Amino acid sequence: MTKKLNPRWFPDYEKKSVVDAHMERLGLTGVSRRQFLATASAGAVALGTGLSFGFPGVALADTKNKIAHLMMTLRLEYVANADAGAQEAAEVFGLGIESVDGQLDSGRQLDQFEQQVAAGVNGVMLHAPDGGSIRRIAELANQNKVWFDNTWGTLPWFTPFDAGDYYTLYAVPEEFSAHKDVTAEVCKAIMAAFGGGEVVGVTGVSGNSTDLIRSRGRDAAIKEFPQITLAGELPGKWNREDSQKAMEDLISRFPKLRGVIAQNDDVADGCIAALRAAGYKPGEDVFVCGADGTSGGAEMIKRGVLLATSANVPQYMGGLLSSRLYDVLNGWRPKAAERMMSWRSITMTKDNVDAYLARYVDNGDVPPFDYKKMSKVLHPDDWDPQADLFPMDIDLEWGGIPKPDGWDYPKAYVDSRKDGEAEAVRAEYAAHYKTPLLGPSPMKG
Repeated sequence: MTKKLNPRWFPDYEKKSVVDAHMERLGLTGVSRRQFLATASAGAVALGTGLSFGFPGVALADTKNKIAHLMMTLRLEYVANADAGAQEAAEVFGLGIESVDGQLDSGRQLDQFEQQVAAGVNGVMLHAPDGGSIRRIAELANQNKVWFDNTWGTLPWFTPFDAGDYYTLYAVPEEFSAHKDVTAEVCKAIMAAFGGGEVVGVTGVSGNSTDLIRSRGRDAAIKEFPQITLAGELPGKWNREDSQKAMEDLISRFPKLRGVIAQNDDVADGCIAALRAAGYKPGEDVFVCGADGTSGGAEMIKRGVLLATSANVPQYMGGLLSSRLYDVLNGWRPKAAERMMSWRSITMTKDNVDAYLARYVDNGDVPPFDYKKMSKVLHPDDWDPQADLFPMDIDLEWGGIPKPDGWDYPKAYVDSRKDGEAEAVRAEYAAHYKTPLLGPSPMKG
């Protein structure tokens, strides 16, 4: 089973001495520091870092089918958890995989995509920070006949149908309802303890499509509690350090705050650190929620400092995107309604956190999913999505974001809803969903 390395353990790879030491250990003769940092192979980084912690090396499978995981940034625990799922799934499917750190830079990811295509990959799973390069990546994918799927950051109203067949899937959790639900948990706790009060928001990256929909869900929840007001918000850029600084600023402006709506668990972690430093007691005199369901998020709930998070399970993302690449590389082709999909998050609180910890954090060598059963090629009759997966509603996903001039709904998307295909796909996936996302691992003896 792939070891899960916490990115907070990593040395500072911005230091020349650290980069040189790891390049020497990895035997990168003839490669410049600039080239090393441009590709920023997380597989190589994990190897060097893992060895320093006594973990075995990470080996790439020697197969004809090779995929790459272009990650948004390894500064986030979510990304490290998701990559663990991608690595585990790729190993099960016999796919060679290389994971590459995009460092929150869509231009860098475009360069990395081109480098991976030149290196001969057959498929790419993309975790983009935004939509800055998605059109060009889609164009290159089709030109080079390289399959790719994308999650999270994208260009709103740009769909796989606009890009060509090789953009096989855009998939994200259904975030409007998920973030509305965790915000409601904070609001209910504030009402029970104080009868109302001020909350603040610490968001992700401004303009990011996921950040926008989470803010819409947050605002919809707060609207249902007239005694609670959103006093202010600042961007936390999805990471702990920037979020801690943003929270410090918000504390100085709104010292009587009773709640914090953080846009992910790394953001929540930074907010909690700032609150504690300022003398607040998270979980007692101020309530905090997050999103994503990282290992750290679950542990914070167990300790009582985080009230709730939306458990979309990062490892699931890695497994889902890897399994789709495996299937299309082996001849399977999705229906129109299967090219844009969402899955249902579960609101995680102290009431169900133990089940999450047992399956996804304290699971030892037991994989959290039966990755093979995610594949329609390997299991054409008894495949199991292992989450509530369903066709995406793009009006819910991108509602409130202006459409480009002259934009119209893609014909394939419209037809799939008119002719009943989307509803049939929804029913088919619901019928095949056998392994609950918060139940025991299907791989557990």
